[in-house]
Amino acid sequence: MSTICAPATAPGGAIAVVRVSGPEAIAITSRIFSKDLTQAKGYSLHYGYIHSVYENGAESTPDSTESDALIDDVLVSVFRAPHSYTGEDSTEISCHGSRYIIQKIIESLICAGARMATPGEFTKRAFLAGKMDLSQAEAVADLITSGNEATHRMALSQMRGGFSKELETLRDQLLHLTSLLELELDFSDHEDIEFADRQHLRELTDTLYRQIQLLTDSFRTGNALKNGIPVAIIGAPNVGKSTLMNALVHEERAIVSDIQGTTRDLIEDTIQIDGITFRFIDTAGIRKTTDRIEQMGIERSLQAAKKADIIILLTEPNKNFPDIRIPHSPETPDLPIVLRVINKSDLIMPDSSFLYHRQQSKQDIHISSMTGAGMPILHKALIEAANRILSYTNGGDHTIVTNIRHYEALHHALEAVSRVKHAIADNIPGDLIAEDLRQCLHHLGEITGGEITSDEVLANIFKNFCIGK
Repeated sequence: MSTICAPATAPGGAIAVVRVSGPEAIAITSRIFSKDLTQAKGYSLHYGYIHSVYENGAESTPDSTESDALIDDVLVSVFRAPHSYTGEDSTEISCHGSRYIIQKIIESLICAGARMATPGEFTKRAFLAGKMDLSQAEAVADLITSGNEATHRMALSQMRGGFSKELETLRDQLLHLTSLLELELDFSDHEDIEFADRQHLRELTDTLYRQIQLLTDSFRTGNALKNGIPVAIIGAPNVGKSTLMNALVHEERAIVSDIQGTTRDLIEDTIQIDGITFRFIDTAGIRKTTDRIEQMGIERSLQAAKKADIIILLTEPNKNFPDIRIPHSPETPDLPIVLRVINKSDLIMPDSSFLYHRQQSKQDIHISSMTGAGMPILHKALIEAANRILSYTNGGDHTIVTNIRHYEALHHALEAVSRVKHAIADNIPGDLIAEDLRQCLHHLGEITGGEITSDEVLANIFKNFCIGK
């Protein structure tokens, strides 16, 4: 296997790290370093300087020409296999963050015998060396791109093996079930032997189904936390939906006008509130209209309501809330969460009977998106709704699935277990049941990489990684 190198830090910082990994990592680094590293111990640090090498591999010296002068004073960390990120011999060169310096160090390493790493190749080597499974490797990319506290926490838990341990438990249970059935098949000529009691199988299968179903259902929450919890702002024309959108994201994202039907298409933007990312969707006003373009916008508004986890149902004083059917799916009957919000509260007189009536309703939130009045209360309601969404799926400490590949594998595993449930209920022969169990094992193994042998699949997974990882 070749030795690879790449910058491991983002450009622009005061300090940069260049990572080298492979069988010749220490020797190659030593060729461009002022000290001999070939006998260096693992987990050791060495201060010195990096110098250029000629393209033919010859070392430069302090007396070389100006083009071959010293590059930088650096600190080199040495890691010996298998005690490194990749499981191979590795070095990390800590240098100044100049783009020129980083480029010259990379050029010197290549001239000394290394090659440039491909995106995700360090993590891919860690996976192939058994340092982590595939789900943990994918969590590395999620950790790097995590944009809020929630996604950071989920990625860190997955990278440390939280998801893998849960899958391992499921696989152990499936293996137990499969073993019972196959033993029964092997000794089927012994009528007095029954290894797979049907009631026991039914109970184990029901437990497996619930556990996999819980993981599958968590994807909606995981995807929302990763990309932003979708919040649709729904209401009649001119109740202040676009103004509220602008107030929430602190930017003039939506056009505000007194003309009804101004907003005809969906406008989206994201913002973080208390570490949780929300994806707000401004929609067209709900009303009866003959304008075909506006009708299309209204239809999109209703579609956005179907996909949202939170709906801000907006109205203004002396107007009723829009009469729309809030869709609820059988899988998530508690979603979406509806927040009833009355905008333009600054226009209500203190002695208004309407204000008094509305204040008696605990469901209603009074705001003014123009003045900012009541906005902290709305923010609090959004956070409470987000925490409720988490609790529906997470159950406190339960794993949340965020990766579409994992979701697809779990979905197929769930289908296989469902077939097992029906087969046991219908007294289907054990050999057919065992085949479905093996299918379920296969799909769960795809998540951790135990069943993946295709280089094409692995390349597709790691192609979106940054080069230094």
